[in-house]
Amino acid sequence: MTLRLYDTAAREIRDFVPLTPGQVGMYVCGLTVQSEPHIGHIRSGVNFDVLRRWLITAGYDVTYIRNITDIDDKILLKSAEQGTAWYALAYDMSRQLAGAYDALNVLAPTYEPLATGHVPEMVELIAALVATGHAYAAEDGSGDVYFDVASWPEYGALSHQRMEDMEPADDADPRGKRDPRDFALWKGRKPEEPQTASWPTPWGRGRPGWHIECSAMAAKYLGDSFDIHGGGIDLRFPHHENELAQSRALGKPFAQYWLHNAWITTAGEKMSKSLGNSLLVPNVLEHVRAIELRFYMVAAHYRSHVEFSFEALHEAAAGFRRIEHFLERAHERVGDVGARDGSLSPEFVEAMDDDLRTPSAVAAVYDAVREGNKLLTDADAEALRATVASVHAMLDVLGLDPHDPAWGGDRKDDAALHGVVDRLVQGLLEQRAKARADKDFSTADAVRDQLRAAGIDIEDTPTGPRWTLEGS
Repeated sequence: MTLRLYDTAAREIRDFVPLTPGQVGMYVCGLTVQSEPHIGHIRSGVNFDVLRRWLITAGYDVTYIRNITDIDDKILLKSAEQGTAWYALAYDMSRQLAGAYDALNVLAPTYEPLATGHVPEMVELIAALVATGHAYAAEDGSGDVYFDVASWPEYGALSHQRMEDMEPADDADPRGKRDPRDFALWKGRKPEEPQTASWPTPWGRGRPGWHIECSAMAAKYLGDSFDIHGGGIDLRFPHHENELAQSRALGKPFAQYWLHNAWITTAGEKMSKSLGNSLLVPNVLEHVRAIELRFYMVAAHYRSHVEFSFEALHEAAAGFRRIEHFLERAHERVGDVGARDGSLSPEFVEAMDDDLRTPSAVAAVYDAVREGNKLLTDADAEALRATVASVHAMLDVLGLDPHDPAWGGDRKDDAALHGVVDRLVQGLLEQRAKARADKDFSTADAVRDQLRAAGIDIEDTPTGPRWTLEGS
């Protein structure tokens, strides 16, 4: 395997060479849990889950850290609006986020640290930055501490910006700053903020800034230097730029590769709560199954923006059902066979090694399905068995194998329902077969029409009639 990944910092595709042979340390910025997760949030989790699965397939031992920001301005604002405790809101939203990840078969990280559980490590980093002259406490008595961007000549290297071209964010608080572009490492507690949302420090009570959280948590669990740092493209600046600056300023090499997934957009704009165009995961799953939603996300390259529409979602779902339909028919011929029995096609491997080109990887799955459909009428059961196993193996890498126990709850319910329907349909098919044997074709046609009206398609095969749900 020669995996090549697009490194945002280098702005090119580079051969992936881990720091330690056989091991990979990966840190992905998780969510700030102030509201329910929408599919735009979950895309990052799905995309980096595919990368993790591919690294595991290649034989790497992956330590995967994905944090949760559970203290933040937005959380305090939302909780105040709702009249609930900030920590209760963060906990509730964290549970909903975990449910969304589980629904889409995103593997649990090696560890999922909370920002509130790592304040001592953050304070230690801030103190070191102050001691080395890269940070300063505001002189206005606010208790704020800022990173001095002018003290770090490489600031802007990740996002490829010159410092003189940068402007402060529209919502940046300018109080106590030497330079409007300086960013907060620590935020002094304001009188209107709850006492529980603050911690004691040498600069007074307060809470951490967003950027210092990830530097502290990444270093604690992956060390001063690790392989991959990932997140959404919107995090590249200022969040990841600031992480890189404050860590490198302390002599920590930090991440070797920076990967960023693109957005899911609606009407050309980033999906967000503020725009009112968010699509919450449970709501979307009223339209398609979870495995179909994951297929929709995986079928697009992680660096490509996806313009969401229900039409495109249903089209992707129908495409995945064609794969499932092949597998169901094939298993009737070859029996039980799964991902462990299969090998990956060279086209699939080439696509995944080339910066995770999942559209081409999905195309390789479809190619195998087309070949398998030809083999369904062939006498070569072994060739069919090998093709079925290969399809399962490729889908497993993408987290889309219908036989994966992670989809087990849905499969169990579907199997029970399918069994009930099958017994009812088989009874009608027996009536139809008897009518045809008696040359009572009007009755046979009436049974067929009755099934069709119920949304059931009948296919007469050499081994007898078989039924499927209409459209599947």
